[in-house]
Amino acid sequence: MNDPTIRVIWDNEYATLVYHARHKIVHHTFHKPLVGTVFREVLDRGADIFERRGANKWLSDDRSNSALHPDDGKWAMEVWSKRTIAAGWKYWAIVMPDAALGKANMRRFIREYGDQGVEVNVFGSPEEALGWLKNPTTAVAV
Repeated sequence: MNDPTIRVIWDNEYATLVYHARHKIVHHTFHKPLVGTVFREVLDRGADIFERRGANKWLSDDRSNSALHPDDGKWAMEVWSKRTIAAGWKYWAIVMPDAALGKANMRRFIREYGDQGVEVNVFGSPEEALGWLKNPTTAVAV
């Protein structure tokens, strides 16, 4: 990455977490299904950026993820999302999981977070998602 405003926060075999400072975007890419501590740490580090740096947009590249473990789903709904929304989360761009169970699982989160005021859109690639997040007032083709 040649852009000095893009910072890698976390990068290992499970996930990569990047902060696009210019556009206030937290961007995670899951490299395989995540469970428990690793899943929660990636999301918590992103929430830290919302709180400390004023981020308000999140890009979830979940193509390699699957359905969340029920405990992680409950934690995401009851703990992480409340924290992130309180810190200013406004826009969420998602690249859906390839796995059917993962897609079904994400639809529940899309509804839940949408009901809490987060504007959510689904994209076919991280590039499309990032393009929208850079200018979220742009209409999304359906």
